[in-house]
Amino acid sequence: MATINVHEAKTNFSKLLSRVESGEEIVIAKAGKPVAKMMPLANKVDFRKSGSAKGRVVIKKDFFAPLPDEILKEFEE
Repeated sequence: MATINVHEAKTNFSKLLSRVESGEEIVIAKAGKPVAKMMPLANKVDFRKSGSAKGRVVIKKDFFAPLPDEILKEFEE
């Protein structure tokens, strides 16, 4: 993990973002004291294509039927 001072971070922000994109974590320091950390986002959003699971998911006819009493009791306890 690299530590960069504020002035250098402002000057090289685009380069630092590229490093972070590749997985590196960078600490930003002010007067030698760490104040912030740049790190990649944990969850990248992958866009789903509509209909991509067609034919793989089957919803049975009784899907909306009431649950049996023994299972409903489990929820109430």
